[in-house]
Amino acid sequence: MKYQNLGQSGLEVSRLCLGTMTFGEADDKSFMHQVGCDEATSFAIMNRALDAGINFFDTADVYGQDGLTEKVIGRWFAKEQRRDQVVLATKFRFRMKDGPNGTGASRYRIMKTVEDSLRRLQTDRIDLYQIHMQDVATPEEETLRALDDLVHQGKVLYLGCSNYAAYRMVESLFISARERLHRFIALQAQYSLIVRELEREHVPACQKFGVSLLPWSPLAGGFLSGKYQKGQTAPTGTRLDKWKDRYQRFDLPRNWKVLDALQEVSKQLEATPSQVALAWLLHKPTVASVIFGARTVQQLDDNLRAVELVLSKEQLSALDEASSYELGYPYDFMARIQKSW
Repeated sequence: MKYQNLGQSGLEVSRLCLGTMTFGEADDKSFMHQVGCDEATSFAIMNRALDAGINFFDTADVYGQDGLTEKVIGRWFAKEQRRDQVVLATKFRFRMKDGPNGTGASRYRIMKTVEDSLRRLQTDRIDLYQIHMQDVATPEEETLRALDDLVHQGKVLYLGCSNYAAYRMVESLFISARERLHRFIALQAQYSLIVRELEREHVPACQKFGVSLLPWSPLAGGFLSGKYQKGQTAPTGTRLDKWKDRYQRFDLPRNWKVLDALQEVSKQLEATPSQVALAWLLHKPTVASVIFGARTVQQLDDNLRAVELVLSKEQLSALDEASSYELGYPYDFMARIQKSW
């Protein structure tokens, strides 16, 4: 395993991050119903990940139902006594309770969500605490001051954001600098060969301000795993078989072109499409660690090789070209004059 500093901090994290959204068997009230794994399997995956050198785990209070995934991780910490080997990241922001203050990123709510997560996780601190999405109803300074207080209290060590608009992230960094508050060191966002829009604004901003990028859904919900074929329905039991609307959104000429190029590079490297898709991200600027999920130990093991893969300039170019997208105005206007995209 390889490691890299997270943002402008001294914290070293593995280049692969274990995403835990599938941990725990959620009931039919959860969006993760029938796409997760049982607790015993979750424990086995976490143990195997640590043994393989993955020291970075990501979760969120909304994963599962009523904090299910955090509870599973907490029980694993209690059983295995491996808490200090893990850089633990979790997130807050989305609705967890009924009522006007059951969602959002106000100071009132943050002080409650952190205590709830600490209790479920059975730990005394959260290593990376991330706001799951910007809250336009709450001033950014209020959110940042509350998070800064948590750092001073020792309940949180580092801060991150997720699913932020680029302007809001830059505004947040400016406020933190102006008010001398602890700042975001990482941005967690959707990024893959299928979804590359981050490259318009977010990637340049992360490069300029020293924020690490943590891609989620690097395999586009499994679409880049090699399980899917043009003109055929999603294989039974796969995530996109359950999420049929999402599969229909992927069923586009560009995306099948991406899959063809991915398959070709995979053959050249004698690797799986999943491994190459992860490795492509690891070659991208600002990417510190790629978050991937696993429902079985075998899936985890299959993805570990991504860290070892070295893609040639020609292979990277082939994947970049196949997955190219319309920049849109004003980016295409600027690109015609100054080739920076």
